[in-house]
Amino acid sequence: MDTRDFSAYPTRSAAFEASDDIPVNRSTAPTMGDVINARFGRRDMMRGALAVSATTAIAAPLALSSQEAKAQAGSFTFDEISHGVDETHHVAPGYTADVLIRWGDPVVPGAPAFDPMNQSAEAQSQQFGYNNDFIGYIGLPDGDASDHGIMFVNHEYTNEEVMFPGVGKSDEEFTNMTKDLVDIEMAAHGASVIEIRKDGGSWQVVPDSEYARRLTALGTEMALTGPAAGHDRLKTSTDDTGTRVIGTINNCAGGQTPWGTFLSAEENFHGYFWGDLAEDHPEFANFDRYGLPGKWYAWGQYHDRFDVTKEANEGNRFGYVVEVDPFDPASTPKKRTALGRFRHENAEVIVNGDGRVAVYSGDDQRFEYLYKFITAGTFNADDRAANMDLLDEGTLYVARFDGDGTGEWLALVHGEGPLTAENGFNSQADVVIMARAAADLLGATPMDRPEDVEANPATNKVYVMLTNNTRRTADQVDAANPRAENAWGHIVELTPAGEDHAATTFDWNILVQCGDPSDGAVGATFNPATSENGWFANPDNVAFDARGRMWISTDQGGGWASNSGTADGVWAVETEGDLRGTGRMFFRVPVGAEMCGPKFTPDVTTLFVAVQHVATDGTQHFPGFERDSTFEDPATRWPDFQEGIPPRPSVVAIIKDDGGEIGG
Repeated sequence: MDTRDFSAYPTRSAAFEASDDIPVNRSTAPTMGDVINARFGRRDMMRGALAVSATTAIAAPLALSSQEAKAQAGSFTFDEISHGVDETHHVAPGYTADVLIRWGDPVVPGAPAFDPMNQSAEAQSQQFGYNNDFIGYIGLPDGDASDHGIMFVNHEYTNEEVMFPGVGKSDEEFTNMTKDLVDIEMAAHGASVIEIRKDGGSWQVVPDSEYARRLTALGTEMALTGPAAGHDRLKTSTDDTGTRVIGTINNCAGGQTPWGTFLSAEENFHGYFWGDLAEDHPEFANFDRYGLPGKWYAWGQYHDRFDVTKEANEGNRFGYVVEVDPFDPASTPKKRTALGRFRHENAEVIVNGDGRVAVYSGDDQRFEYLYKFITAGTFNADDRAANMDLLDEGTLYVARFDGDGTGEWLALVHGEGPLTAENGFNSQADVVIMARAAADLLGATPMDRPEDVEANPATNKVYVMLTNNTRRTADQVDAANPRAENAWGHIVELTPAGEDHAATTFDWNILVQCGDPSDGAVGATFNPATSENGWFANPDNVAFDARGRMWISTDQGGGWASNSGTADGVWAVETEGDLRGTGRMFFRVPVGAEMCGPKFTPDVTTLFVAVQHVATDGTQHFPGFERDSTFEDPATRWPDFQEGIPPRPSVVAIIKDDGGEIGG
């Protein structure tokens, strides 16, 4: 089993990053690197063309300063900020970035004020949770939808070393964790729903809102729906129906539907379980394929459902996409099992030309797969109720990339191809519960840690963020690509056949290989017009504004010092024309933080971003600090900068000082 010793890592963030770096896929299908090698030959490489665009050069030196880059005609006109790392955030000149809500701020009516020295699970269940990742926004219809709306925010995980006084770094047996602290952690997971309004040019949380809600891993009941609901493999001693589960965990990115619900993606669910199954246990192979149990938290010590030796089936009840209706705080969130069980990074939605809905999702681990789900039914813009269970019926697909620049979506359907009882799949429930194993048998292409996947509504092209793959070996490399020990990642662009998201074939290309273009050994492929601050490493989340312009946020983890030397942030990226593959730096997070979100208002006058796990990643490399952070001794106290107040993950609202469109 894939049990890890957390004490080997300096922070919780580092532990999860290490988990992503340990492949559990034993498929012999060609890797993404093998496919790229097949498609682009050495002769193309020597000509300096990777066939991604006429303007993309391999390891091109950076010839332009930021001012020279600005002079280039393009979609973005803001003055970019510089690479760097320090204790606070930075945004492009002419913009203001204000904290909207922080960990511990009140969410539901009657919630107590944040008191870091006297935390409790009861208080945390009413307050804004920890490590905010995905941001969703839906405008309310009582006025300007871009000035008043509902925001949904995921709370991915917790960092107890900077969260709790006197705790510090956990050892392998979590001797510093008590049940009270564990329950606070569980209450800090999940999601928050808040109402927000722009008043006097700045955003505020509407207090005591009728929409306000906290979803937690401690006490929020959720329904299991779709093909796996009610299956014996989902039944437990506390739920003999296999249809009800308490909580949601490790909610990373997500999406939102055109019928006004939010989708929250459960990612590294494996890390929350304890125990060790015998090799003859019916779930041993299934759990092994997911690296479960990971034992990143002490939850299994105090809650039997997180100990697989006591409640094995609980491990099959996480790893799904959760749908939440923000307009009804009393509604039961639903885990849509039809979308498959894996480490979902996201669940981005687009309505296809025929009215069916496509949901794209990456499985965030090295050598894992890219998926999409196509609904059986069609979206009805005039009947919200008719859309509410669209995600329970449809077809789940996994991608295979071919060497000629084409690809195919392979259907994960019970009874088709190898997905039969002879191979352990007795029903569609087994297919979705063991989605990774099903994809293995179909010959899907193992990829370099697929994170966010989103379709550009202006072009219908789909973009896949491949964050990195440091496990790629030298014998997989030729002069064209991929890169051995690829620490920087790249972005793949898919064009569905006929611009039809339901099509089973696509063309693919590479938008950019990330990293420092001035270092020929890196092999980055940014457009030469990119300035010394416009390149980035480790793309994670992607968003498109109403004009179809791409915005990228990054997650370098503890590797920021070696991968780029700059903190994570937001970059604007050109995807069309002569400047295709050009980046421009817009926002930068404080030291040790990760950049998440981003989300625009419909009129593109506000950009919301999420800054999480502040003061944790790579603080050993922060000049002048050079040690691990703790509650008492953090690398930064952002955003409060008050003695005794720890760093607090926060959502930030960015507006242009003249009230205009973000990005120019």
